Amino acid sequence: MQNGKTVWLAAVALALLNGCAATNSKDPKDPWEGWNRNVQSFNDSVDDYVMKPVAKGYRWITPSFVDQGVTNFFSNIDDIGVIANDALQGKFLQTGQDSARFLVNTAVGVAGFVDVGSMLDLQKHNEDFDQTLGVWGVPTGPYVVLPFFGPSSPRGVIGLVGDAAMNPFTYVGFYINPNWIGAAVSTGSGALKVIDARADLLGMEKVASEAAIDRYQFFRDAYFSNRNYLIKDGNVPEDDVLKFEEQKDDGFGPLAPNPY
Repeated sequence: MQNGKTVWLAAVALALLNGCAATNSKDPKDPWEGWNRNVQSFNDSVDDYVMKPVAKGYRWITPSFVDQGVTNFFSNIDDIGVIANDALQGKFLQTGQDSARFLVNTAVGVAGFVDVGSMLDLQKHNEDFDQTLGVWGVPTGPYVVLPFFGPSSPRGVIGLVGDAAMNPFTYVGFYINPNWIGAAVSTGSGALKVIDARADLLGMEKVASEAAIDRYQFFRDAYFSNRNYLIKDGNVPEDDVLKFEEQKDDGFGPLAPNPY
């Protein structure tokens, strides 16, 4: 995962900055804290008893080059949504760059299993519909933790729907007969993507869990900082915790804190 390392580097930074803050203070951005903490505990249990063991098994049976190829494949599929959101945000130069990256990876990179675009210095961008709504001026809204999906917001929920609409696997069932085969392909691809992403984070979540005084507060603050960073393309105020990312060139991209 390209941004995996940055997730946990930023996790340490956030934990250090928030370490002296009172963890029981009321935050107007988090009016549903009771619900959110319960859902985060539920998600943590699902991760401990289901996702993590499955991810470990996947990592054990999957050769590293295949694991990387699967990650590249789903990254290439995601670029379809990235291109659409580039255009919706008026980033037309980036639209052309991401379109070129998608075409090269699809045609030359064996449907995206080989990241030829990066070899040609075509940078991977991260744009989603939640960012598009933010660029259009739609406010984030209060923090909410979704079962299975993790940190989000009302705008983020709409963003998830928009992202699903831009994912070609959403429509597989309409074009493959009988329909149950299409549904199986769509569901299976989604499950593989989640397992592959979780496997790429194995061994990293310990950093956040051990560094943060309040793990819940850490992920909440990281979520808002991450959204702010992505929507403003890194042009965040000097006091933003992610400002340090502009001063680093580690090739991992922006923070994407979702542990689930």
